[in-house]
Amino acid sequence: MFSFLKDKLKGALEKISKKVEEAPAEKEATPVEKTPAPKKEKKTKTPKKKIVEEKPSLPEAPEKEKTTPSGFFTKIFKKKDEPEAKDTSSTSAEQLKRGIFSKITEKITTTQISLDQFDELFTELEMAMLENNVALSVIDRIKDQLKKDLVDVPIKRGKVLDTLKTSLHDSIEDLFSVEQVNIVQRIKETKDKPFVIVFVGVNGSGKTTSIAKFAYLLKQQGLSSIMAAGDTWRAASIQQLEEHGKNLGIRVVKQDYGSDPAAIAFDAIAAAKAHKIDVVLVDTAGRQHSNKNLMEEMKKIIRVAKPNLKIFVAESITGNDAVEQGKQFNEAIGIDGIILTKSDVDEKGGAAISVTHVTGKPILYLGSGQGYKDMTPFAPDLLLERLGL
Repeated sequence: MFSFLKDKLKGALEKISKKVEEAPAEKEATPVEKTPAPKKEKKTKTPKKKIVEEKPSLPEAPEKEKTTPSGFFTKIFKKKDEPEAKDTSSTSAEQLKRGIFSKITEKITTTQISLDQFDELFTELEMAMLENNVALSVIDRIKDQLKKDLVDVPIKRGKVLDTLKTSLHDSIEDLFSVEQVNIVQRIKETKDKPFVIVFVGVNGSGKTTSIAKFAYLLKQQGLSSIMAAGDTWRAASIQQLEEHGKNLGIRVVKQDYGSDPAAIAFDAIAAAKAHKIDVVLVDTAGRQHSNKNLMEEMKKIIRVAKPNLKIFVAESITGNDAVEQGKQFNEAIGIDGIILTKSDVDEKGGAAISVTHVTGKPILYLGSGQGYKDMTPFAPDLLLERLGL
């Protein structure tokens, strides 16, 4: 999963770190070149002659002879009452020496990335993300965050790659800073049952299979459910859901093909209330956001069913298409969360990185395979780990 993006990111980060480690030598050379010239000029002046001329005048020598017993005792008393006087000239010289050496070693052991360097180097990372279907708005967000973390900030030599990885990790993790939804917990805490969930998405996104997987997950948590066959357009869609219902021991409410899906949802909710079933899972026909009639039909289903949650289902492998679809469905009906299917065969991972930032809604689950157990709760840490960050 996401192996192609992982390799691309790794390659880009290594290239950038290598350039940063090598390039700043010219920038560091400037302060070193400036210091020798003025020092030499000061040393060539003739203060030494003045010192030589002043040395023969020995009126200062008798000061030692002037030391009387009283002077001796005052020295003793000063030592007792006051801290012993230190040679400030030598200590200040040592401090200056240390300061100079620390600055020199800091220049040698650290480097900095200028704004111009950053813009040039980021193109490596930008291309890696573009090739893997990461949305442009997400790339811009990551760029802004990296710029804050890296530009004109001292970075230890040999640690540039680690610093880049940490900054990229934090910026991608920040993309998922939306309120997470624990559906099972929310269902259990909701007193007014049944809890209604409507699944929406485009044709072939895996809604029906995802509903069956979710019904299995609820069953494992001790929650009962009923499925509404609201996809009355696609051939064999009702039979597919019925087959899942038989396998799981879950009732399916259906009507004939071409029937009103809103009416089917209404019947399923009434049946759930009558039999005290916890959850109603409403399947819907796949539709493009550009099909106005089908989008109006979907809005009608939402008005009738009054769902607690609206979940958008998309194929992870469709990349930017999945992100754009999620944005359009969110604008139409206000989705609450996302399930990304076929994540196990998605080598790029652009949709997983981008869709939450673009829609402002959390990824709830990642679907993989056709088995009922093949759906896992989404965790940003798992995604970052798979990206090598």
